[in-house]
Amino acid sequence: MTTQPYSKRITGIGSALVDILINESDDFLKHLGKEKGGMTLVESADIKAILAKTDKTPAIVPGGAACNTIIGIGRLGGTARFIGRRGDDNFGTLFEDALRSARVEPELTLSPSPTGSVISVITPDAQRSMFTYLGASTELEPHRITASLFADTAITMIEGYLLFNPELMMAAVHAAKKAGAMIALDLASFEVVHASREILDDLIKDHVDILIANEDEAEAFTGYADEKNALKALSAHVTYGVLKLGKRGSLISFNNTTTRIDARTGKEAKDTTGAGDLWAAGFLFGIANGFSIEKSGQLASACGYEVCQVIGAQIPEEGWERIRALI
Repeated sequence: MTTQPYSKRITGIGSALVDILINESDDFLKHLGKEKGGMTLVESADIKAILAKTDKTPAIVPGGAACNTIIGIGRLGGTARFIGRRGDDNFGTLFEDALRSARVEPELTLSPSPTGSVISVITPDAQRSMFTYLGASTELEPHRITASLFADTAITMIEGYLLFNPELMMAAVHAAKKAGAMIALDLASFEVVHASREILDDLIKDHVDILIANEDEAEAFTGYADEKNALKALSAHVTYGVLKLGKRGSLISFNNTTTRIDARTGKEAKDTTGAGDLWAAGFLFGIANGFSIEKSGQLASACGYEVCQVIGAQIPEEGWERIRALI
């Protein structure tokens, strides 16, 4: 393991997306011809057409899995950087400004394509139906990913969705390792695991230091539904193996020792969007700052709990105050 002890920086690389949140009726969805729930890939013109149909004022915030994690690091008071690609447009400017306001250093290349965006239509039952235009976010070019982007980085958080672009994934891994950073990988979804089997085993064995998965992802990767066996398999080739168990908390393996972290309890969840991303923010911040496994896990649970109390993946300032009080 080749971390640089003088640095606590966490650098993320992934999709630069803008989340557009609209509270609307079931009828609104019906008129769009969309079944409730799930995600539909659309074009830029579709995003504009949907926005033209609503009279509600949308909330517009930065999104993308790695971005959510890195913004969380910044809001915790950590040193954070995000690598991605955005359009040279209003959404792109909004995305970059939001990173800066969260104390995140942007490393964003500009594309002639529009910035990627996701409309989330939230119905009264708190279900989200998503329309996704990936746009410029898919155009991050492997040859642009150099070790200099990861300078002074303790941990690099690589978005699991990058596995859909193996050339980009490997470019990120090699550049980050060359810079001396640990590699953290969140498996993203069981669909990602199934689609990436050809490269996933060797990637984790040869390069990953911190592997994070929920129960579905862990079973897809290891073949084990039993949490003890799944965690053992997850941890076989990494320094930190993490198995998230939702309301049952999480299990963290380090140095052949398993630590169980209780889930933070209180109010019922309003929306679980971003829960895994913000869990990772708390955990990686703790590890980068030399906290114990237990304290890092408790901080992670607090971040995951607070984001479930709001719609979307942005924890409000009063939530961050409660979390920072734990540090």
